[in-house]
Amino acid sequence: MLSQYLLQNLTIKNRTINNRIVLAPMAGLGHIALRQLISEFGGFGLLFTGMCSAKTVPHENSNTSLVFNWRQEELKYLVCQIFGSDPDTMVHAAQRIEKESFFGVDLNFGCSVAAICKKGCGAALLKHPSLASKIVKSVRESVSIPVFVKFRTGWDNNPQFAVDMAKRFEDAGADALTFHPRIAPDRRSRPPQWEVIKLVRQAVTIPVFGNGNIFQAKDGIKMIDQTSCQGLSVGRMAVARPWIFAQWTKGFSPGDDIFYTTAMRMTVILEMHYDDHFAVKMFKKFAPYFCANFKFGHQILKKLIRAQTMKDIRQNIDSIFKFTPEILSRPNQNLFL
Repeated sequence: MLSQYLLQNLTIKNRTINNRIVLAPMAGLGHIALRQLISEFGGFGLLFTGMCSAKTVPHENSNTSLVFNWRQEELKYLVCQIFGSDPDTMVHAAQRIEKESFFGVDLNFGCSVAAICKKGCGAALLKHPSLASKIVKSVRESVSIPVFVKFRTGWDNNPQFAVDMAKRFEDAGADALTFHPRIAPDRRSRPPQWEVIKLVRQAVTIPVFGNGNIFQAKDGIKMIDQTSCQGLSVGRMAVARPWIFAQWTKGFSPGDDIFYTTAMRMTVILEMHYDDHFAVKMFKKFAPYFCANFKFGHQILKKLIRAQTMKDIRQNIDSIFKFTPEILSRPNQNLFL
């Protein structure tokens, strides 16, 4: 049973978590409001922030920042992900993260978005293995909290490269890896190659979290069986169904009104943390994943985001759920941006 596996303790450096399913770091999606929504359902081991710029983190005001912000109560299970291309810059960011009492710091070597890669950050660092290793080593030597590394297969379909990088990261001092088995140019255009997760897992002694196309409980079971990974990292599915961790580990059974109440709750939480204009912007980023749950999700999405204010959003939600939309067992990935 999936829950029996996921509810086993896992030690990462000198800290222990009692649940092996975590929220994957997602730029623009893993913000404070989504994390609060997921936390209200519970059932996860760790949450990760969205990508934070290592250049700005040391100087950020968490009371005004739209990205580097958090609720005090989540710090005990929150990992902050940073991106950058300079070891010293990454070190200073990691030291600020430790000072703020985060569970850990996550180094992004996986983002393949052009704007990030053009700066030599994210997956671009996989083209420079020595520099990537140096960043991990420098950060490891500068902080005592767990250091995570998120990375992809690389830029070519070469599983051995991923294995070699995993070994490099472990040797440099990484305490855990999150591995997404796709090459950078693919983004998400082709299915992930889960068999490469197994190779990475076999190459290192530190925990490896498998990531990529985990949509249903049976997917999680299959990934664990096929790869022997020590944990699961779930991203966009957790945006589509924020209760998924609770469902898979706590036996939470969503009621018929779960989609309506969750959408409404999201509007409330967004308003707790952002002004109306930015809250609308963040809801519109959440909306495609939410609408992926429904048959005719594209039409529902168009109706839902035709809004200028949060009041408009709530009126749209009420209108859409006058007649409950037909729910898909597996969300429509075409709406997963």
